[in-house]
Amino acid sequence: MLTTIDDIAKFIAFAPDASEGTAIRFLEGANTIDEAVGQYYENPEKYAHKPTPIMPGVGQDTKDTKYDKETSDSMTAKETGESKESKESKMMADAPPTYNQSTTSNGSTTGASLQPTTSRSQSQQYKQHKHHTNAVIEAGHLRARDEQEMQNLKQSLQLAYHIYNSDIEPEHEIETYCNCPIHQYRRRKINRLGVQKAWSNAVMYPASVRQTIDLNAYLNAKAQADIDAKEPPMSIWEFDTEKSLRPQLTNATDTSDRVDEKKRPVEKPLAGKRQSIAGSLAGNSNTDLAPAKTSKLAGLKKALAMKTPEEKVAAKEGKMMGRGRELREAIISEEVGRWPDDQWRKIVAVYQDKVGMTQKIADLRARQPTQYLHLLRAGYFEPIPVAWANLASNPLKFSIEAAGGWRGITPAWRGYEDTAEERLYWVLNHREGSAGVRLKPDLISAMNLARARMAMAVEPPPEYFSNDDTCHLQHTSDGYSKQVLPPPFRAYDAPETVADDTMILLDVSGSMDFDPLRPNYNEYLITGYSHSTQPKNKDVAKAIIRRFTDAMANHDHNFRGYQLTTFANSANYIGTINHKNLSSMWRNVRIGGGTRVMTGWQKVKDLHFQKHSESATYHPVYGWQAGPQTPILRLLLLLDGEATDMDEFELDLLGLSWVHVTIFLIGVDGCPHHHRHANELQRISEVNHHVSFVDAQGNTPERFVTHELLKRHLGYEVSMAEFVEMEHPPAYVE
Repeated sequence: MLTTIDDIAKFIAFAPDASEGTAIRFLEGANTIDEAVGQYYENPEKYAHKPTPIMPGVGQDTKDTKYDKETSDSMTAKETGESKESKESKMMADAPPTYNQSTTSNGSTTGASLQPTTSRSQSQQYKQHKHHTNAVIEAGHLRARDEQEMQNLKQSLQLAYHIYNSDIEPEHEIETYCNCPIHQYRRRKINRLGVQKAWSNAVMYPASVRQTIDLNAYLNAKAQADIDAKEPPMSIWEFDTEKSLRPQLTNATDTSDRVDEKKRPVEKPLAGKRQSIAGSLAGNSNTDLAPAKTSKLAGLKKALAMKTPEEKVAAKEGKMMGRGRELREAIISEEVGRWPDDQWRKIVAVYQDKVGMTQKIADLRARQPTQYLHLLRAGYFEPIPVAWANLASNPLKFSIEAAGGWRGITPAWRGYEDTAEERLYWVLNHREGSAGVRLKPDLISAMNLARARMAMAVEPPPEYFSNDDTCHLQHTSDGYSKQVLPPPFRAYDAPETVADDTMILLDVSGSMDFDPLRPNYNEYLITGYSHSTQPKNKDVAKAIIRRFTDAMANHDHNFRGYQLTTFANSANYIGTINHKNLSSMWRNVRIGGGTRVMTGWQKVKDLHFQKHSESATYHPVYGWQAGPQTPILRLLLLLDGEATDMDEFELDLLGLSWVHVTIFLIGVDGCPHHHRHANELQRISEVNHHVSFVDAQGNTPERFVTHELLKRHLGYEVSMAEFVEMEHPPAYVE
């Protein structure tokens, strides 16, 4: 391409290390500036063998500029008594390399020229000087090259798919593995974590992550204190009697018997002085028997709106009562609008009782009505609407990004990922019986806790060894991976009864079929992935389901089987599975997509209540409501990672007493992310006794896992002898 000075300037803007000569060589060998920059970053020495091109005004002195520069140098040397050579030597020693300011005809200067200030001898010295670099420069080169590649890739996709708005990202949603250009672009974006880490490490101040965490905590506490201070100083439900309002106001203004810090009487308000003045004025006239006259001072006082202390108290009281009435009316209006009849109010009351927040909500309404109204409008005091489960986005899926201006609902919203997580921790911190404030672990603490848990892994008990475990059948390992053993079983929930209903909910997101990959961490950031020698998650899940259903059939003699539902981006009911038809039914299982557990959970609830509809009621907003005679649903949930709506799922479970969920979490061997999710499930199981979980990583001891799952699913200590009897394939009767 024909090279201009503007082209050279643009090239150097993208490649700061390149000289003008290098820029000219690469520009002449390319059709566009982007192509030239790309060639430079691919191989900076590509044109090193070619002589430096000569271009007027670039890399050499023209007649005029050379004369100007020599004249300027000689004049400066005469003024300072230094020779030209000594000046150049001093410049090289003390000053960083700069570009000269072009001299105009009137003697003014401009920084637009790219012409070097150095002479030819200086240029040779620069070439001999070792190239300087540092962490920021190197990270900048890496990021510039990476961002240029991503921008080119994005623009090519936008052009190919007719996306004419530069802010819109190419998207393609599919439930199976896809290698289309859009998914390649998305995977390329994910792989930028290494570049992000290099840049962050280069520009991050020491302890800046911790400072951000501390700042969030400080701002959350300040915001909560600010809104607490703005609450009405009286009860808005009792101020009509003026009993709750009058003491606060009169105490704040009564100074009749007060003294200052030096024990001197405090001067009375100006009203006393006004009265004495008015009295003296009246005394000078014969007003004992004459009617009272309005003084000019009184008119002035009225014109200036000067009020007595009593008038000020009454005015302040009126304003507070007015605001209180408005707040009270807004609350009542919102409550009536949200819960219009007795059925609605009963469902809400039951929900608040099951969550354990009845008293806290009542206290909020009575003492902190501003915050009560705010949370009431956000739906914090009622069940999650059933329609939200199948929506790709809803008010519990909104992301929280302080930098982007997307705030949460509560005053202490900073630090949460989305509105569901914010609401979950608000509920956990305000339930009756909560011990202290339960804070969400920050990134550093969560990773440290995950590594601490991972370090607790030990060899599984040898009595559970089995030659037909998946890892042995697939020859991925001669033994088992070390496991974090679950704590000894404690029966919190009621044990299983004959009437209880067992179902299985299976995660079939795309990761279930991926080759197991272990993320490589450098402290808290992922730098890459390594292969893990273990079976795919879907194979482990199938084996656990087979062992679990066989044992359950021997236990409750339900040889017909158990209903299986799968979920990814949407839910799919597979049917009733048993020992005889599992292999054939498994062919209907389709792997691929995201991990939206609420879609599967909603399908399971519908199946359960379709069988027991006579003992339940259906609400148009909140869905099925269990009655006293509705059987317990016992659900086995199999996951291989954290669902995108896991917080929403946990919130829903907090308000239900007719379900017990046992979670089996499948993970990659030695993966901190797996243990981070396990710690989250552990915290949930501690506050909700209707939820329990077991996890396994790597090459899994399936008999051990099945035994632990059965204990929690059935709600009692299943002995080893009983478990061995339950393991045998059931004798099915036609």
